[in-house]
Amino acid sequence: MHWSMLDSVLGSFATYARLKGRYDDDWIDRLNHLYTTIILIIFTIVVSTKQYVGEPIHCWCPAQFEESHVDYTNNVCWVSNTFYVHFNDQPPRYTDMISEMEIQYYQWVPLILLFQALLFKVPCILWRILTASAGVNLDKIVTLAAETAYVAPDDRDRTIKHIVRYMDRWIENAREYRSGCFIRLRQQISKYCCIVWGKRYGNYLVTLYMFIKLLYLANAIGQLFILNEFLGTNFNVYGFEVMDHLARGENWSESPRFPRITHCFFKIRQLTNVHDYTVQCVLPINLFNEKIFIFIWFWLVFVATLSTFNFLIWVYTMIFRQHRLRYLKKFLRINDCYKSELDKKMAVKFCEQYLRQDGIFVLRLVGKNANDVLVSELILQLWNHYRNKPLFRHANQISDDNSNV
Repeated sequence: MHWSMLDSVLGSFATYARLKGRYDDDWIDRLNHLYTTIILIIFTIVVSTKQYVGEPIHCWCPAQFEESHVDYTNNVCWVSNTFYVHFNDQPPRYTDMISEMEIQYYQWVPLILLFQALLFKVPCILWRILTASAGVNLDKIVTLAAETAYVAPDDRDRTIKHIVRYMDRWIENAREYRSGCFIRLRQQISKYCCIVWGKRYGNYLVTLYMFIKLLYLANAIGQLFILNEFLGTNFNVYGFEVMDHLARGENWSESPRFPRITHCFFKIRQLTNVHDYTVQCVLPINLFNEKIFIFIWFWLVFVATLSTFNFLIWVYTMIFRQHRLRYLKKFLRINDCYKSELDKKMAVKFCEQYLRQDGIFVLRLVGKNANDVLVSELILQLWNHYRNKPLFRHANQISDDNSNV
């Protein structure tokens, strides 16, 4: 009866959670997979609108060109690339020299922006696919916990009890019930090192989350080098050059990376005669591309920096045993549950044998998406639930008997 009631309560938030978004990560993760993706999609729409609705290129053609010739010139120069030459320099005369100076990216900017957005979404998709097999629905737990701030006190208490029962069922189902020296050794190693990890060792979610954090970080840094290859320039130092120009007060109206005035070389065959033409073209789209990629450079550096600090904080708080214990003891003291020597001993077992790394990780996610008051109440309920287990009551009775003797 309790489990059906629990499933109905947890399931009732499914539709609302999908509309509002998921809460199975922290705000740095959402900065990567949600807000950055939205920004890149907006840039894609802006650039695509300019390319396919307006005129992305306009070439200055010879006077004898008719309107159809001008349209052909604009189209052929758009699809066959243009090349940049400074206004005071002479255009190259040989085809090999022209090919080395070609600008080959501007037609593909919408696609590369969509590809960047997909790369930022991949770690999130991977995280949700892998956590689906962990035996616990993080999104429902955190969503229910966050919703308790807006419900009546009776509903709040009932929801917290349901969350505690749900977590207890997950913790017990994920426990390793086999015995043996090798299994005990792996369990001891898993407490201190993520090399040994799995659902039965209580560190599956933590290890997986650290891996996803590394993917977010590698993606933000790697995209600087991906854009460097795509644009064919030293894009990974582009932001430093922009800041240097601004510091010197130099004019930034002409950029060799995103030139607005380029040249186009093409041939027209008329019967047996082949005519070579070199025309000067304007790329209005590069006015947008320049500002967009300047913003993207600073945004990638910003996201990579925050992701680095966020990853180090998670490693500091979750990987080291003493920090996990300190986190639990803080809330046990707040609830006046950390007084006797028995409480202190059982708090260690509560942390390492009952909740383990994954249980504390879930509580930390609740704290980051809801508040610490709710975490305190959850820990109190879990602590009382743990104390009422038969093994704990037996250990408590033995301790009392020894003290009486």
